[in-house]
Amino acid sequence: MSKPNPAIRVRPIRAFADNYIWVIESVAAPGRAIVVDPGDADPVDADFRSQHIELTGILLTHHHPDHIGGVAGLIARTPVPVFGPNDPRMPAGTRPVGDGSVIEFSEMQLSFETWALPGHTASHVGYIGHGALFCGDTLFSAGCGRLFEGSPEEMNASLSRLAELPPETRVYCAHEYTAANLAFALAVDPSNESARRYDAAVAAWRAAGAPTLPSTIALERRVNPFLRCASPAVREAVESRAGHALARSTEVFAELRRWKDGFR
Repeated sequence: MSKPNPAIRVRPIRAFADNYIWVIESVAAPGRAIVVDPGDADPVDADFRSQHIELTGILLTHHHPDHIGGVAGLIARTPVPVFGPNDPRMPAGTRPVGDGSVIEFSEMQLSFETWALPGHTASHVGYIGHGALFCGDTLFSAGCGRLFEGSPEEMNASLSRLAELPPETRVYCAHEYTAANLAFALAVDPSNESARRYDAAVAAWRAAGAPTLPSTIALERRVNPFLRCASPAVREAVESRAGHALARSTEVFAELRRWKDGFR
């Protein structure tokens, strides 16, 4: 786990089977919070009432119902600005953001830069600020999202871009998929000692009912096969499965994603 940034506190609210709705609180402005991808309004309402927190804003990464389903209920009770990708499938009233957009929450002394991260969906975005990355369903710990709309080239480029963030950047994914992703990562590269150690730690956290997130960019560079398409171990495993040589890292990524899609 990474060290927290002194400017913000981030914690999860669990929703559905494995979703995390991330709550961002400012140390400088206690009692206010931003939520990321609220697929369900009820657990957010219950949490905020119990913690005496006022909703200040909503960040959305993409249009899937388990990420936006709670928006209407939340803003009906507390009208706040909602930011998300420029996509007609987003909730009514969403303020569109694109690559390089900066969102300011002046009352909380916080700001976040938007990055376009196509791949899982065509219009997927992520938010970066205060040492944290909120990446929705693009990057998971030890894995990545399925390609529902984007191409392998797009997703590989999005992941490669994220991999260049500072190594200490904390990675807040939207789902608790880490254990299953590590099973695949170790099938691809069983000699990866970093992944083996992480797998043991994840098993202990899950047994205790604790989340495995946030991860860090540094950790993902070591254990995530989708960020390691250029490594000899991953390339050799993928080429062996494909039955032929692969010239480019994008080809390795595409075959790796197909392998994961059918992995059990």
